[in-house]
Amino acid sequence: MTQEWGSEKERIEALFNQLFSAWSQGDAKAFAGCFTEDVDYITFFGQHLKGIEEVETSHRQLFKGVLKGSQMQGRITNIRFLNENIAIVHCIGNTKMPRQKNYSKNRESINTNIIVKQNGFWKISAFHNCRIKEPNFFIRWMMKKHEK
Repeated sequence: MTQEWGSEKERIEALFNQLFSAWSQGDAKAFAGCFTEDVDYITFFGQHLKGIEEVETSHRQLFKGVLKGSQMQGRITNIRFLNENIAIVHCIGNTKMPRQKNYSKNRESINTNIIVKQNGFWKISAFHNCRIKEPNFFIRWMMKKHEK
């Protein structure tokens, strides 16, 4: 990785730290500010939010409702630069509700992000999130059956 990619990686990490911080502060506007105007945002429930306004409105409702007082932590697991202005970022995130003392491994989700550099700043243009789960009995059985 060149020195330039190293500084870009730091900027990308700052973007995701901003995202986690905005969530933990319950700040829907700051959270949505991490995304492009035309973002495609897929929740782990499969809901497709289109555009920054839908992301902000949805999260404002969540932060005032079921996710009020929740905290988020996360870590980038991979950054792959497609060119100097586009990268794919995989991240594992986790939320903790106010009544919980610790982050539960059961609440970990993995997300795939397409990020773009606009006016010198990285923003998330596409986000797809899903809960991390171990394969159930049926899936394991089907995988073994097809190995033979």
